[in-house]
Amino acid sequence: MNKIQSMLRMIAQITPILFLTACSVGMAAHGQKDPNLGAIRVGSTRGEIEIHLGSPIKTASAENEWTSNVYEYEIGNEPSAGRAVFHGLMDVFTFGLWEIVGTPVEGFQGKKYQITILYDQDDVCRKIQ
Repeated sequence: MNKIQSMLRMIAQITPILFLTACSVGMAAHGQKDPNLGAIRVGSTRGEIEIHLGSPIKTASAENEWTSNVYEYEIGNEPSAGRAVFHGLMDVFTFGLWEIVGTPVEGFQGKKYQITILYDQDDVCRKIQ
């Protein structure tokens, strides 16, 4: 009976450590790929542009029956297995206290930008601002 109790006690002590890896690991592993800004150019269609930038955050009518779309994108927050492993190891070594540092560090990865694109009535890019 002592061996079983000892083994259960050890499992009870180790199990919480496995669940301590939290936000920083997930944030590092599931970042956002940088958009291919080289594909964003005058003459591209709306569909081609939205493949790289996603849906616009704001749409408005512009002059000449054109449409003005504002897109938001992020650069510098690509997924990283190396960062995720590092955060996981630090979580284990510090019994989860690393999350106090690791989560804000991952939260500040990357920088957000906005770009405004004017489309003509045929959804072809005519101007990039």
